[in-house]
Amino acid sequence: MSSKVLESVSIVTLVSLLLRWGVSLYPYSGAGKPPMFGDYEAQRHWQEITINLPVQEWYRNSSSNDLLYWGLDYPPLTAYHSYVNGLVAGKLNDEYVALDHSRGFESSEHKLFMRYTVFVADILVFIPAAFYLMAVSKSVFKPSSKTDSKLNFLALLTYPGIILIDYGHFQYNNLSIGLMMAAVAAVVDNFDCLGSVLFSLALNYKQMELYHALPFFFFLLGKTLKEETFQRRTIKLFTLAGSVVLTFIVVWAPYLQNYDSFIQVMKRVFPINRGLFEDKVANVWCSLSIFVKLKDILDNFTMALICLVSTGITSLPSCINLLLNSSSEHFKYCLVNVSFVFFLLSYHVHEKSILLVTVPACMLFSNEPLLVTWLLAIAQLSMLPLLVKDGLLIPSIVLTVLSVLVYMYASSVQQQQRGRQDTLNNCISASTQQLVICCSALMSAVLALCLLLLSPPARYPDLFPVLISIFCCAHFVLFAVHFHYKQFTLPDRPRSYRVTRGNKRK
Repeated sequence: MSSKVLESVSIVTLVSLLLRWGVSLYPYSGAGKPPMFGDYEAQRHWQEITINLPVQEWYRNSSSNDLLYWGLDYPPLTAYHSYVNGLVAGKLNDEYVALDHSRGFESSEHKLFMRYTVFVADILVFIPAAFYLMAVSKSVFKPSSKTDSKLNFLALLTYPGIILIDYGHFQYNNLSIGLMMAAVAAVVDNFDCLGSVLFSLALNYKQMELYHALPFFFFLLGKTLKEETFQRRTIKLFTLAGSVVLTFIVVWAPYLQNYDSFIQVMKRVFPINRGLFEDKVANVWCSLSIFVKLKDILDNFTMALICLVSTGITSLPSCINLLLNSSSEHFKYCLVNVSFVFFLLSYHVHEKSILLVTVPACMLFSNEPLLVTWLLAIAQLSMLPLLVKDGLLIPSIVLTVLSVLVYMYASSVQQQQRGRQDTLNNCISASTQQLVICCSALMSAVLALCLLLLSPPARYPDLFPVLISIFCCAHFVLFAVHFHYKQFTLPDRPRSYRVTRGNKRK
């Protein structure tokens, strides 16, 4: 890596860390809002549960573990991470994790500790994964390729969504998504077993990584089927399956000792009784519910089954295309497409789940900088009601405007280097494209101002969040159509540019 590239990467990394710490100075989810507080309290509570109770009781309702008060509802790897954080918290101040006596505990020192735990996760997992992705992209494509992996690195590290949710709202999406990113880099780099283990860890940290499971499965299956002999195909298939199974066994070992413990965890991880979606999320079911009250017509189990079938069927075209064309570009587009399908159609979707779409889209920023910038901006709008509720309006506006300006500048520089205009599908004029985006931006601004400045009618208290969710949902559907079109029309990469094991070119 040249000194110039290393310098630019270092600057982007330092600036991204500064942005993260700046957001961490603002409030968090549920600050000073009893009795449940918010996600910040959930993470703190999980720390005290895991260090004060035996592992078999972490997911079980009891007098010491009221599951109605932020019971653990993520897979075991999240619980182990909470345990490690809890041990450190207890060493610093036992009041941080005093079970039964610390509900809603808030102090400036504890807030600093919690922010540091997210910061450490970024430094150890998310940022190295983004760097690995950049390095792999440079090795996979020939030097004259128009794909500039530094732009993807810029988009991943400065994307406002994950910064605001992890450092503002307060979660650890950087761990699960970071592990997923590292898995993408590993399988693109032909370290398929390592990628399988990394993605299994991501899935065992947050079950929402199921959004990306089908693309991984079909990409690895396609690569396996392209092995030269039946013997090599069989060995690779069993090796990959073994690495996944072994990872799951290690992570789930405490809960595989008896059937009841395993089922208890599964019920917490997949809570069908929690409903079709949370708050006003910009997906199909929430938008449809404005006109047809689905919860009054169908019970939760039936609705979950409908979501499962519709999501599976709609994901298949992209997955089959990936199976037949197992290149890294098809894989990245498939990640975006399938995660879009899951966000739009799957069961119990959070507004924060759009991160599972936008982060893979950042991996395609160098391919389509203008479109990805537009997508990231709409994604920010879709989370605005949540961020306003958390007291994160100012950093939301600053980061969104700043990121759009930086991304647009990067897009214009790349266009100059390519010597052409970057237009959607390369089939509409630049002026038409600019008009469409300007109209979208204008409507986004109007909706945001209505949310912030106007009082809704008493009869419709959620009017503006509902309008935002419908507006964003329509955009997401169109984005999904576009990315599907792009995947299906990707040219086959010449064999001479494909990478074999050991990164040697054929």
